[in-house]
Amino acid sequence: MANATATLHYLDIGSLGRGEVVRLFLKDAGIDFKDVRYKYDDTWPATSKKLQQDGISLTGKVPALEYKGAIHVPTLRFLARDLGSYDGETSLEKYEVDHVADLYIDWRAEWVAQLSAKTDKYKNETVPEFYRLVAAHYAKNNGPYLLGSRITYADFAVFQAIDNDAKIGTLPAELPEAIVKFKAAFEARPRIAAYLKEREQK
Repeated sequence: MANATATLHYLDIGSLGRGEVVRLFLKDAGIDFKDVRYKYDDTWPATSKKLQQDGISLTGKVPALEYKGAIHVPTLRFLARDLGSYDGETSLEKYEVDHVADLYIDWRAEWVAQLSAKTDKYKNETVPEFYRLVAAHYAKNNGPYLLGSRITYADFAVFQAIDNDAKIGTLPAELPEAIVKFKAAFEARPRIAAYLKEREQK
């Protein structure tokens, strides 16, 4: 794995959101990074404007990642392909990984809306359907990861979905077996386990 130094810019909202997906990925990949977090309060509009002025974020939105001398909106697809790992090896495998990542993106749009007002529709319809669809993909290769024994960038997004649903109280009482198996394997990865333990102690 590459051991490049990076700087991650994100909101100071604990382990919620897309920034945490990138943190998990960087930790597992062994990439050393500086974690810059910004308060998400009435100072955020001014901070957002400064990020634009400083060239850190063209839109003023985060996450943004300074990596290898350039600034990127840190898509896991980019990081995986730059590292030559955490992705499918064939076109079909890459499609499968991208497809599950896109399911996460659709889930996330619905999840963000729940932060201001939780709805029964999200908890009782959207969430169960999301995990049902994802589990169907995981079951294809008998897990524990999406592509069987090889972890991919989509696995980080799926774990974050599970974690974030748990944090806002919308995770189903019972998850599909393939998802339970995946979660246990993901949390047992040495660097992830160490990071999660460190996170709990904060």
